[in-house]
Amino acid sequence: MTMESSYLEDQPSTGQERVVQRICARVAGPAVGAGVHVASLPLGGLQVWLDSQGHRWRFHHRMARELRLAGWHTETGPDRLLLLGWSAVCLSHRARMLSAALAGRLADFDKTAFMAVMIATRLRHEGFPLEELPAEVEARCRDALRWPARLDDLDGLERRSSLEPLRLRLAQVAGLEAKVGCRCREHLALVSKVARTVAGGAVPARTRARSSASCSATTGSTPGVGLTERMVCVSVPNVTTTGAGTAR
Repeated sequence: MTMESSYLEDQPSTGQERVVQRICARVAGPAVGAGVHVASLPLGGLQVWLDSQGHRWRFHHRMARELRLAGWHTETGPDRLLLLGWSAVCLSHRARMLSAALAGRLADFDKTAFMAVMIATRLRHEGFPLEELPAEVEARCRDALRWPARLDDLDGLERRSSLEPLRLRLAQVAGLEAKVGCRCREHLALVSKVARTVAGGAVPARTRARSSASCSATTGSTPGVGLTERMVCVSVPNVTTTGAGTAR
């Protein structure tokens, strides 16, 4: 480990233990996540270990990969995972991944709309309670987008460094995270609309011009809903309006 690649703070950032616990518990999953423990190291940094003995190596490497994506330098030992401070390399990688998400998956609103229609239609056909369907579809699409959970993991974390290069990288990452968070909210708003439409059995009115103006100004994107409307049209059943006769 060199000073150029990683910097070990004298004191952990505010909220660091809680955030690392949250990330590792999410990656480990509900069965193993309850047994994740995080504690400070005597000279700085954190150590992470698991109660579960089974597949420890696999879980450690999964957690290390997600912590590196958050920007930390990690080392994997035989019985625990060590987190040793911000890494310039890992922060640069995070910036690249955030930029790639904005230009790739998070730029594709049609894919999100298609996914929402497919999930909502399948749940409806399986008899899922209609009043709970929108929330369930949104939760599944949220998991599929990945970045909403990753950004939520960092809530309450004060990111700082005494080294100027790392401060600049942290600022760059924070700016990209704001754009990604805004884009994710646009996607989830679209998912919510599609899910409510499928649950209610009605075709939505055209709303292209009214789509998330504030986020679009930030990210330079406008979610398209034309394809969404066509998919919903073929996914929801015909509904007869009371007193209007039989639908044709």
